[in-house]
Amino acid sequence: MAEAVQQQQQPSDEQAPLLGGPGDASQQNKPLYYNFIIGTGVVAQGGAWILAAIVWGSVFSNQLILFSAHPLLNSAAVLFFIQGILILQPTHTAKQKKQGTFVHAALNDIAALAAVAGLVVIECTKVQHHGAHFQSVHAILGLITYILVAMQALVGITQFFTPGLYGSVDNAKALYKYHRACGYLTLLVMLATVCAATQTTFNKNVLGMQLWAVVVASVIVVLGVGARIKPSKFGWLAGN
Repeated sequence: MAEAVQQQQQPSDEQAPLLGGPGDASQQNKPLYYNFIIGTGVVAQGGAWILAAIVWGSVFSNQLILFSAHPLLNSAAVLFFIQGILILQPTHTAKQKKQGTFVHAALNDIAALAAVAGLVVIECTKVQHHGAHFQSVHAILGLITYILVAMQALVGITQFFTPGLYGSVDNAKALYKYHRACGYLTLLVMLATVCAATQTTFNKNVLGMQLWAVVVASVIVVLGVGARIKPSKFGWLAGN
């Protein structure tokens, strides 16, 4: 009788979603690196690498100049930020979360360094050609992205490594859900910034990246990452 009830409650293998339901991705007893592809992680990876290929392919299809480093570095930063999200999402046990956090921090550090290098390149180019700042949607979104990344880095590092700054470990942990939410928001702004880059004069005259292709790749990333979000990790969403 109990087995029959359990079978009714659980979907059959034929009815179960191929990549699992929303938030189903869990590390279980698998090695940490499996988190990159668990569940819809493979979908997010597909979108992330397609997006990088679009940017890199466009850049290397043209003569390389100083400015070329800007899209190369910033697209690499986006790629590493996505990896930083994917590695931490499926962690479950305290040990997994701790390991995941260290790798998450390392990947985000690499991404932040690449982003800062990309910023230095664009600033050097602006100075060299006496260019104006923040005249395009891409530039404005880029500034917002850098601000969000800086905030995320500051809060994330201090929450985990120096929780005493928040009064106690519990106080620091209470802010984790906001850090997660802001991380997803930052990813959306990053992707919007890449999409907006297709409308810049340099892209239209030189690189030739297509808006539709960048949008499709970005949507794939959002679907892959979004499907692995666990509402239970947001206390205010789960009613906890």
